[in-house]
This record gives sequence, C-alpha cells and structure tokens, in this order.
Amino acid sequence: MSEKKYSVLFLCTGNSARSILGEALTNTLGRDRFQAYSAGSRPKGGVHPLALEVLRSINIPTEGLRSKGWEEFAQPGAPQMDFVFTVCDRAAAEPCPVWPGQPARAHWGIPDPAAVDGTPERQRRAFTDTLHILESRIRLLLALRIGSLDRLRLKHELEAIGKNNPGKPW
Repeated sequence: MSEKKYSVLFLCTGNSARSILGEALTNTLGRDRFQAYSAGSRPKGGVHPLALEVLRSINIPTEGLRSKGWEEFAQPGAPQMDFVFTVCDRAAAEPCPVWPGQPARAHWGIPDPAAVDGTPERQRRAFTDTLHILESRIRLLLALRIGSLDRLRLKHELEAIGKNNPGKPW
C-alpha cells in the first residue's frame, strides 16, 4: 500500500528565490511523497539567476521553474494543497487566497537573499545559506509521520520546523 502523495505550496512575495528553492528541493528530496509548487503575491516574472545557480551546484533540476502568482493555485482545477508555507515575512502578513481543502499552514520565514548587497561572493553565499536552511527544514518535514498526527499536533510540528535555523543567515 503506497502512502499518500502530499501537495506543498511555498509562498513568497516575488516568487523568484526562496519559494523557488523550496519547490525545487522538496520535489527532489521528497519526490516519492511530495509534489511541491511555488508562487508569489507579486511575482517578479523571472527566477533569480543565483537561485538557479545554487540549485544546479547540488544537481537539483531547474527545468520548469518559473515565477508565478498565487492566484494560479486558488483557481478551480488547481492542485489541492495539503501544506502552505510562507517563506517571507511580507507574504505571511498579506491576506492570502482561501485555499481549497484547508491545508495545514506555517510560516518558515527566511531573509531575502536577493536583497543582499555586496560582492558576488557575498550574494552567492546568501543564496547558499538560504538553500541550506530550507533543506534542513524540508528534511524535518520529510521525517514527520504525517498520517499519525492530528491536525493540532501537525500545526505545532510545522511551526517548530519553521523556527529551525541551522545556520546564521549572512
């Protein structure tokens, strides 16, 4: 008997960096149990080149990644989400669409690596650090025995994962 495949939506404002990294990591690390998507409240219209670079550096596929609005996932016929994670504080504070099926939600805020100024090395480091934070959180999500948790306990666990910070952001 196969386990349910869960749908995950990562939300950010611009959908060009953090949410894209979350989508790509989840689809690779959790490919047997999870299908991830990403979206933004005000999508930038393109994926940040450094997000693609850091994903490729660890052999994560980048084909098909694109910046898109969250309304795409609130439309009839859109995939029904089991989980919705906001990865930026601005998106977490905005009124989100009503997601069909009442998905479990949590805030997994991370500073925006695209907002980091300085040398190319410092900017790349910000994206790499963000990737590592998300990877740590996603691995904790993958380790959860989701089917055995009631809704309240699941929400508690998801919020605790969002507080996991394995390294200092730049």
